[in-house]
Amino acid sequence: MSLFRVFDIAGSALAAQTVRMNTVASNMANANSAASASGETYRARQPVFAPLVFDAMDFADDGATAGVSVEGVVESEAPLRREYQPNHPLADEQGYVFMPNVNMVEEMANMISASRSYQTNIEVMDASKRMLLQALSLGQ
Repeated sequence: MSLFRVFDIAGSALAAQTVRMNTVASNMANANSAASASGETYRARQPVFAPLVFDAMDFADDGATAGVSVEGVVESEAPLRREYQPNHPLADEQGYVFMPNVNMVEEMANMISASRSYQTNIEVMDASKRMLLQALSLGQ
């Protein structure tokens, strides 16, 4: 495998982790948004990743790819929170408002994990760049 392919693989991972961090940020920003009905309430979202793998027979082919792709973003099926807040303007007849199913502890852990994965892939790209530069300097 060409050392240049490392940039493609790490680049796809960087793009995937960016989607993950943006999704976590959206979940955290909407964690306290109330709604009057369950159909209007924000639901936590999670990205779905899939591996990009190359065929071993196409290993030498320039079209072979590897890495990760973002298949989409799905909404959580976890139940929404119902909180009793009779003075809230969005409260129903019984005094309840619907709150998102966002777990802030899980979202913080997700953010830390995505940030560290992003940092790791930056380090992979940096190490690959250094190796390529050293290989180029051998001929001098």
